[in-house]
Amino acid sequence: MQKTMHSVSCEIGGKSLTIETGKLAKQAHGSVMVSYGDTRVLVTVCSSQTPKAGIDFFPLTVEFAERFYAAGKIPGSFHKREGRPTQEATLSARQIDRPIRPLFPEGYYYETQLVVTVLSVDPEADVDVAAAAGASAALSISDVPFAGPTAACRMGRVGGAWVINPTWKQIESGETDLEIFVAGTAHAVMMVEGGAREISEADALEAIVRAHAEIKNVTACIEQLRALCGKKKREVSVSDTSALDAQVAQHAESLIRDALNVKDKIVRHERIADAIAQVRLALSDMDGSQLDASCDRLQYKLMRSMILDDKKRIDGRDMVSVRPITVEAGILPRPHGSALFTRGETQVLAAVTLGTSDDEQIVDTMFQSAMRKFMLHYNFPPFSVGETGRMGGQSRREIGHGALAERSVKALMPSYESFPYTVRIVCETLESNGSSSMGSVCSASMALMHAGVPFTKPVAGIAMGLIKEQEKVAILTDILGDEDHLGDMDFKVAGTAKGITGIQMDIKIEGVDETIMRRALAQARDGRLHILGQMAHAITEPRKALSAFAPQITSIMVPIDKIRDVIGSGGKVIKDIIAQTGCKIDINDDGKVNICSADAEAAQKAMDIIRGLVAKVEVGTTYRGIVKKVVDFGAFVSVIGTQEGLLHVSEIAHERVQFVADYLKEGQEIDVKVIEVDKHGKIRLSRKAILPLSEKKI
Repeated sequence: MQKTMHSVSCEIGGKSLTIETGKLAKQAHGSVMVSYGDTRVLVTVCSSQTPKAGIDFFPLTVEFAERFYAAGKIPGSFHKREGRPTQEATLSARQIDRPIRPLFPEGYYYETQLVVTVLSVDPEADVDVAAAAGASAALSISDVPFAGPTAACRMGRVGGAWVINPTWKQIESGETDLEIFVAGTAHAVMMVEGGAREISEADALEAIVRAHAEIKNVTACIEQLRALCGKKKREVSVSDTSALDAQVAQHAESLIRDALNVKDKIVRHERIADAIAQVRLALSDMDGSQLDASCDRLQYKLMRSMILDDKKRIDGRDMVSVRPITVEAGILPRPHGSALFTRGETQVLAAVTLGTSDDEQIVDTMFQSAMRKFMLHYNFPPFSVGETGRMGGQSRREIGHGALAERSVKALMPSYESFPYTVRIVCETLESNGSSSMGSVCSASMALMHAGVPFTKPVAGIAMGLIKEQEKVAILTDILGDEDHLGDMDFKVAGTAKGITGIQMDIKIEGVDETIMRRALAQARDGRLHILGQMAHAITEPRKALSAFAPQITSIMVPIDKIRDVIGSGGKVIKDIIAQTGCKIDINDDGKVNICSADAEAAQKAMDIIRGLVAKVEVGTTYRGIVKKVVDFGAFVSVIGTQEGLLHVSEIAHERVQFVADYLKEGQEIDVKVIEVDKHGKIRLSRKAILPLSEKKI
């Protein structure tokens, strides 16, 4: 299949970004290759020709296919090939999906799949930015109806200077104090995702605005490509439901309106279900799924009218109030730290486990082969919303929510050098009615402090909502699940009293402007400060001592040239210390030795042995030693740790010694004086130098 090749380019972050089509994957409905530095990303889109039966949602999937050859690597798995998507690939797929999903027409129920294949990866050129541009371009030139184009930009700040698309090294090393990924159209922002080290709301907004300026350049470039080779878009017919909606409203409007005034989520949903059942009974000759959809539209209309016109929310709150909060730290006896956070009908239990370097997670991605020392895992079981469902494995949503909570908390974690533990937090969503991810931030923060981690500042999170109809705008603090479902925005902000550490925004309409974001950020700060005040009722500072069930890690430094003495040939010495004490011992290349044990005496014994191994033997000093071996010409005596010296036969006693065994036995403790340490480190000892002249053999 021969196609004409087309190519467009623009500059972003000081690098040329090129999008070309017509050469690769020509049977796809839309296919582009994006080049950015040495990064090469192939993005394709295919959409079925007939709608999927029996559904009332858009069946879109985004697959982010990592290829390790792209980085010149062979996968580290047993099979030596790529397996299930890594967490990083899942997060990248979500970043592509979320800003484009709202831009497909209502009623487009055709199964659609975007496949992003990373063919070459340049750590200096952002893969996610290239992939986002490619996804939008592939959709824009295809026949799939799409109200784009969209694009993305990542903002960082190094030494106070803004950086467009910071490098992977700058992000991983912490060189940049913020990392915010922004996606949108030329007219508005559609998605924000990022973390920071306690930045102000003004700085966060500036990062978003600067990113949006770059996004406009890329969307203009995609528009050029669409003008060159874009296909005619499919027509999507939307049936007129006004007559049906009027009939449904006649039977159910008062019932649903009354239900929306019920504060309790379960009771409210039961009342709405009863209303739908009455509609089905009254209009039994009509299609049940169409009646359900009409009831959903009625509920959508009534809830939004309640907020915009009556200034009243479902649970009776005003626009800025936070639901009642209860907090408790230390509710579980055996985990090393725990906390329970309840806000309204959202409840999250966090548990902290402290481990050693043996517990670090192996990270093997296109970019890195490393060990992860801090993990936060988020679970959302079906019972949390009163439903049954599949258990086992993690959904993309769970991975995404966990990553947001982890990013928000990680900014305040102590360095590994000051707290040499592997830390895992598990956040269990026990109830959910709005923003369990932000509840996870709050419970995780308290659990870390209860665990005794030097986590000096609590972190809290809150979710903001938006209802917008033309010029009418309402920004909602601490949204309910229904307000999220029927609203236009989910804007989550986490941080300390000082500033923001995590941020995420998803939009269901065609974007929001700077004014709305500014108001939402300011309102979110007020809510966050209120939540931090409530959390202080449970815990205000880290516990002084670690749990009795947590491993105790003691650290000492040894000279780098003495590391080999601690390890020994083939690891013999270190294995012997572990066998004697039962401790876990890790030795870093910089000479830092971490000794881990729940037994303080065992840890002290291991420390004493190691100190002895690296201590310098001083000439003229007397040591209490142990006879290790008796030979004809004397004995070998350990003086410090495993350091041994020769006690020559002539230095055993004042008189002439004929048989060493008459004076010394293996295992015997004796006092010896160091009389020489030669240039090779060999130690000469004397016993007679500290014996009175009258001393006789044993």
